[in-house]
Amino acid sequence: MCRKEKEELEFFLVHPGGPFYVKKNEGAWSIPKGLPEGNEELQLTAEREFFEETGITPVPPYQSLGNAKMKSGKVIHAWTFLGTWNPEDGIVSNHIEIEWPPRTGKKISIPETDRGEWMDFQKAKVMINSSQLVFLERAQEHYGLKQKH
Repeated sequence: MCRKEKEELEFFLVHPGGPFYVKKNEGAWSIPKGLPEGNEELQLTAEREFFEETGITPVPPYQSLGNAKMKSGKVIHAWTFLGTWNPEDGIVSNHIEIEWPPRTGKKISIPETDRGEWMDFQKAKVMINSSQLVFLERAQEHYGLKQKH
């Protein structure tokens, strides 16, 4: 999700929840994303996952930002849309179960994302997982807005 603020594009990014990411900040933020269920269309997956991780309903029109390969080898397909969100409202994320501490067999429930934030390009490029930076660059091209220097 993006918004135009004072002729500049801002990006809505989320921080992963759970104990592994509690002290990680720079390079840990992400676009909301997830895996398709069954034969689900990729854009429908993106819409569902955005809502599940934020509690915010995405609103069309959507613009494809193509795909990019992550360091893990996974390929992410992304879309952008212009939206609104008030940080004072916070986010509502689904919970997932993980093994924690690792290799102990103990399971805990954590929010998939623990917070969201609007960021200008300069901040977002530092905070986002570097493999996803290409999506921010493509969104800027689509909306015809460049970061301020």
